[in-house]
Amino acid sequence: MAAARENRRVIKRTIEVSREPAHLCVRLNQLTLKRGDETVGSIPCEDIGVVVVDHPQATYTHAALASLAQADATLVICGRDHLPVAMLVPLADHSQVVWRVREQIEAGKPLCKRLWRQIVQAKIRAQAANLAADSPSHRRLLQLASEVRSGDSTNREAQAAKTYWSAWLTEAPDDRRADFATFRRDPDGGGANALLNYGYAVMRAAVARALVAAGLLPSLGLHHSHRANAFCLADDLLEPLRPVVDERVRQLLVAGQNELDQPTKAALLELLAVPTETDEGRGPLLVALHRYAASLVQCFQGAARRLEIPRPCESADTDACGS
Repeated sequence: MAAARENRRVIKRTIEVSREPAHLCVRLNQLTLKRGDETVGSIPCEDIGVVVVDHPQATYTHAALASLAQADATLVICGRDHLPVAMLVPLADHSQVVWRVREQIEAGKPLCKRLWRQIVQAKIRAQAANLAADSPSHRRLLQLASEVRSGDSTNREAQAAKTYWSAWLTEAPDDRRADFATFRRDPDGGGANALLNYGYAVMRAAVARALVAAGLLPSLGLHHSHRANAFCLADDLLEPLRPVVDERVRQLLVAGQNELDQPTKAALLELLAVPTETDEGRGPLLVALHRYAASLVQCFQGAARRLEIPRPCESADTDACGS
């Protein structure tokens, strides 16, 4: 049966199709998953945020794709290695989209550099939070975060990455530490790297969806720029969220889950529901991403100077954190 995973902690559902082939169609504005003549599941399109398809024999109707886009859902397609290879992101249906895009295009370099500084600082601090508070690496990362300049002109992000990845798995249990000692971050690698890449890709899709919903172009970045990359801005805003993925992957590795299979993918998809907080409030990450994108719009408009970057909720009160 195709796996249709619902997380009840978020306003929008995350759907995964991976276990068996399924045909995705629409009936009465419900996304319907079929296997042959049998209906496997049916979900209102308006309740869907992200659909991840990871089965080579999955098929779609044009109406299914159009209905998902009209419902502001993002479709993520995975390749043979089970990693996302493409995204279908809806065009913005925002009443002020033309003005938003104009403000985005007209944003000056000084503003973009100041925002990139905030992003890099938040990323490094989030990396530090993943390490033991009394460790030299934790202290080093906090020091590097305090030294980030406008545009990260001194490349503190790269220096922090070197410190962070060398310490990321050293806090594993004694009986597993030897297994993790040889880890090296490799965007093209398998094992732990494959889990990281999958988690980053899912998070990237969710960020892109929030940007489009805010009336912004995900291709026009603050720092990232490449003519072949349609999601430069999504990649910018993704950076402080990578440590959220890192922590979940480390938990999976410590538990002995080091292959990108259905259970590990499900655990990574659940990150979109992790309780987070910003200065504006608390709630599931998928909701907080919209606050994040909205704060960028306010910065472009000159109404705000700081981004509302989501961070894991520190309160012990799960209800307060939106869990």
